[in-house]
Amino acid sequence: MASRTISAFAAEEEKRVLSLKPVLAPVHGRYGDHPHQVYDAWPAEDPAAPLVILLHGGYWRYDRMHLTPFAAYLSGQGFDVLLPGFRRSGGAGGYPQTFDDVARIVDTLPRGRPYVLAGHCSGGHLALWCAARGLLPPGSRWHTRTLPTAVLALAPITDLAATRRDGLSDDAALQLLGGAELFEERLPRVDPITLLRDAGTTGVPTVLLHGAVDEEVPQAQFTDYASVHRDLRTVVLPGTGHYTLIEPGAPGARAVADTLGEMAAGFGARHPRDDDRKAASPR
Repeated sequence: MASRTISAFAAEEEKRVLSLKPVLAPVHGRYGDHPHQVYDAWPAEDPAAPLVILLHGGYWRYDRMHLTPFAAYLSGQGFDVLLPGFRRSGGAGGYPQTFDDVARIVDTLPRGRPYVLAGHCSGGHLALWCAARGLLPPGSRWHTRTLPTAVLALAPITDLAATRRDGLSDDAALQLLGGAELFEERLPRVDPITLLRDAGTTGVPTVLLHGAVDEEVPQAQFTDYASVHRDLRTVVLPGTGHYTLIEPGAPGARAVADTLGEMAAGFGARHPRDDDRKAASPR
């Protein structure tokens, strides 16, 4: 496959966002014994603030530090934010460890609170997979009836077979599932679009938000998934690329924060910005 060519716009966006200085979280915690089984937290002062759990991208290989500026930004917008790490592909993770960790994160860290599970790029894949865990066969190691309250997938990988076909990020999907010999066998357990095809819905309120000029993830990943998920809400941001969705203060990130607020209101969480909007509304 030929090397991927991106525009100067996309290259500058990627460099700008991924070179942001990491932000130290005020709280750190653990959910397991492995060094990667940790999380950063930005607790909200308001106990009624919406809880958001962020799953970072990086094609299942890279750590969470590039997402700390965005996590801190969401905290400043009035959200209670958790940013977990997990065992990653190419090291201690991949199949099944990455999926074991993400399942453990959503099964334990919310502590019974309603929340929005948000993920960017490969983190979006993991968020959509979490929503689909109820579609796994009973007896599967990841089957559960306790699903996320809502899912926001930001420019997500939705189709691992297409990701393999297109050779995205030096065959990251093959690496995640342990190579070509195991790919087809493992795919049905961890691929969002495969899990969704028969059911047509996960039953979890889900929004897919992406930029119209995303050059990192092929647009077909978004449209193909939307064609299968019958009650999916899709938000397309004109003139927006892949990385500005997680760039603090950028129009794309503001749209993400607004969408999170709307989703949280759907399950009764009160977003502090709602008070600002009410105060500014004409009477």
